[in-house]
Parts: sequence; structure tokens; C-alpha cells
Amino acid sequence: MQCPLCQKQSSQHYWQDKRRDYRQCDICKLVFVPPAQRLSPQSEKAEYDLHHNCADDAGYISFLNRLALPLTGVLSDGCIGLDYGCGPSPVLAALLSEKGHQVSYYDPFYYPDEKVFKRRYDFISCSEAIEHFFHPGEVCQNWMSLLKAKGWLAIMTKRVIDRHRFKTWHYKNDPTHVCFFSEETFGWLAKKYRMRLEVSGPDVVLLQKLA
Repeated sequence: MQCPLCQKQSSQHYWQDKRRDYRQCDICKLVFVPPAQRLSPQSEKAEYDLHHNCADDAGYISFLNRLALPLTGVLSDGCIGLDYGCGPSPVLAALLSEKGHQVSYYDPFYYPDEKVFKRRYDFISCSEAIEHFFHPGEVCQNWMSLLKAKGWLAIMTKRVIDRHRFKTWHYKNDPTHVCFFSEETFGWLAKKYRMRLEVSGPDVVLLQKLA
């Protein structure tokens, strides 16, 4: 079965629960749900419509700052960025804008304007979205074309640790979560695209494009 990240035909059974199967790529170590077991676009969006994150929710702001603070810590003043997968409320883009950066945002369901792909960026942020992507390899390839040299990619997603913990991991139970990254997977991504990897906490990574 083809890996949706590295697109190699080399994966093996990783885990199975009552609802879904999970496979792990032998190459990039991504754990993923087979395509036949993904939700339809309509069912997927219905799940997202249940989320009610907003800019006046202090807990949500604190959550997003787990990505925003380390990212702004490595950026110079007045950068141009893209928040990819912002959902119905582009709160992270607003937080980064408050820090003096010019931030556009994109979401395939809520803000699908692809004009944002016609420019290049100093940084791209992706908070709790990459685990939803059906085709993360294609998205990452697009990100690399949009990032300037020395640009930063900031991703927040909970990481796979090992098979034993995976079987009781709540994160896999969300039916919209179909791709699960580990530190090893991000290492593979950094090597493929010649990026420097910084692991910031249990669910945030920063990758800097070297050229």
C-alpha cells in the first residue's frame, strides 16, 4: 500500500482497532489509515463544523501559543507568512499578525482561495492540521515551493511514540485524523528537503529550509 507521505509502496500493519486499520511506512515511518477507511469530504467537514474555537477563548490562545511562541522566537521582524489549515477561525494568523508579521491563511474547507499560492513566504505554520491531510506528501512538496530560502515551517501535531502507547492513544480516535507523524518521520522530512529540524516540546517542530 502506497504511503501518502513518501509515496513508496512499502508499509506494514501497525495496529487495528474496532473502527480502522493503521499501517506504518517502512521508509518514512508515517503511520496512516488506508484510503478506503477515510471519511468522505462531507462527513469530514461535518466533524470540523463541531469545533468552536475563537479568538476570545483564553485556553485556545494558550494552546496556539505552544506553536506561536517558538516560531516568533526564530523569526526576524516583519516576516510574510502563511497559516495553512486554519479551520473556520484563523486565530493563529491573528496571533502572528499581532507580533508584526503579515500573515495570509488557507483552509481547503473554509478558506479555499488558492491565490495565496502565488507568492512565497518567510514562514508557513500548520497547527493541528497535518494529521488530517489525505495527501501530506503533495502538501509538503507545495510548501517547499512556497518557502523562501532560510524560511521556517512550523508544525503542531501530537507525535507517535511507539506501538504500545499507540493502542491506547486518544489522538487516533478522532475519525478525521488519518496520518500520524513521529520524530523519526520529521527527521525523514528534514533530510528529504534539506531542512534543519528543531523539536520544540512534545507536539511542535520547526524546520528551517537551508536553501
